[in-house]
Amino acid sequence: MLENTILLPSAWKGGDLYEEDWIIDLPDSQVEELTVAAKILHGRGLSFKQANAGDYRLESWQSVLNEIRERIEGGLGFTLLRGLPAENGLDLARLYLWGLGCHLGFPEPQDAVGNLMHDVKDTGNTLSDPEIRLYQTNLALSYHNDGADAFMLMCCHAAQRGGETKLVSALSVFNTILERRPDLACVLQQPFYFDARGQQLPNSPLFQRVPVFVYHEGYLNVLYKREYIESAQRFPEVPELTPQQIEAMDMMDRLCDELALGFVMKPGDLIIANNYELLHARSAFQNGGMIKEGRHMLRLWISLPNARPLPAVFGDTREFCHSYARRSEPVVFLPLRV
Repeated sequence: MLENTILLPSAWKGGDLYEEDWIIDLPDSQVEELTVAAKILHGRGLSFKQANAGDYRLESWQSVLNEIRERIEGGLGFTLLRGLPAENGLDLARLYLWGLGCHLGFPEPQDAVGNLMHDVKDTGNTLSDPEIRLYQTNLALSYHNDGADAFMLMCCHAAQRGGETKLVSALSVFNTILERRPDLACVLQQPFYFDARGQQLPNSPLFQRVPVFVYHEGYLNVLYKREYIESAQRFPEVPELTPQQIEAMDMMDRLCDELALGFVMKPGDLIIANNYELLHARSAFQNGGMIKEGRHMLRLWISLPNARPLPAVFGDTREFCHSYARRSEPVVFLPLRV
């Protein structure tokens, strides 16, 4: 537990950032190189599932890949690549994202059946189905994090209206809570119950018990999904949320809005962000009545070769179990094909 110490120097506030702090405009030469590599694979009839890092000829990407890893772990915790081609269809977009993900790190499963890439779009379903996850709707998503060390989210189509992306430093949120209400900072370091929404690990309960903030080996880590904390109340085994827990989440939500960076992703934008330091949210959106042509993102969860040590409690979470297990494996990278 952090006690009453204000630290976390890599914390930032959205209002203090300039675009050059977090956006990388890709040069035409790198875009062309990735496009050619993906088109070769596509021309051979291969999907992203059949490709690996060694199948991509990316001679000019090494320096930017290293820069991205340093920004994600040890820097601001996120970056946005701008300029990927989004007009060439979803099959090629999947190959772009997969190639970059495989060179940055190791793609990890995002659900109980092991899917490595998700389509983040409105499916027309509602949360009345207990296994539907919020990213499959057009509803606003409150501040939360995804799984593995980092998430990669590529915009293929924008919404007709809405769909603003928001990012916030969970470190700044925690620092502020610690300054104003140290009692609630302690509450947030005690276990909360999260609904697994049907994605639990094999032989695991339908919910998981994890603190919102966990301090481990010099790093503060966050796991926060208020909707899933509240929906876990449907299980009789889960204790009722205390007034202090509700007050702590209310304060956390207010500070997320206060400290966040907001922007609308354009087709060809790719956001990459650290899941232990950042929370993200999305405003509700409308697709003009044509779901299949509306807001459509592709998402990867990846483990990074330069990632931090993880607390043991994360080994039992559906979000971080794969990255936790990978810490005990030797890091082996396929070289960039030249």
